[in-house]
Amino acid sequence: MSDFLTQTRDPYFTAAQEDRSAPRTRITIPAMLRVSGARGYQTVVHDLSLSGFCSAAVNRIHPGTVCWLTLPGLEALQAQVIWWDNSLIGCAFDQLLSPIVHDNILARWRPDSVYRPIG
Repeated sequence: MSDFLTQTRDPYFTAAQEDRSAPRTRITIPAMLRVSGARGYQTVVHDLSLSGFCSAAVNRIHPGTVCWLTLPGLEALQAQVIWWDNSLIGCAFDQLLSPIVHDNILARWRPDSVYRPIG
């Protein structure tokens, strides 16, 4: 099978063909960001979608750099830096977030929502 046919069956490839691959939600979430080959540091996620995020970046990070975002209560999510601008980075997740995980994150961190942990 050709690479193009393989890619077109990949949901991330398909979503990335859109002008904006997934709707982004403005949000403020404290998180940890670790760039490949470096130590992790605290950051703030400013927007989140099924396909990526925007967060604060202490130093310039070049597009194509692999990184890992750790949100509270979740395992590290691998991503790739797409852009850097004035201490902000935009990253694309290697695997789309599950819609259930995405919705749970938004329910927990949106200022207008009431989050009640189960348990």
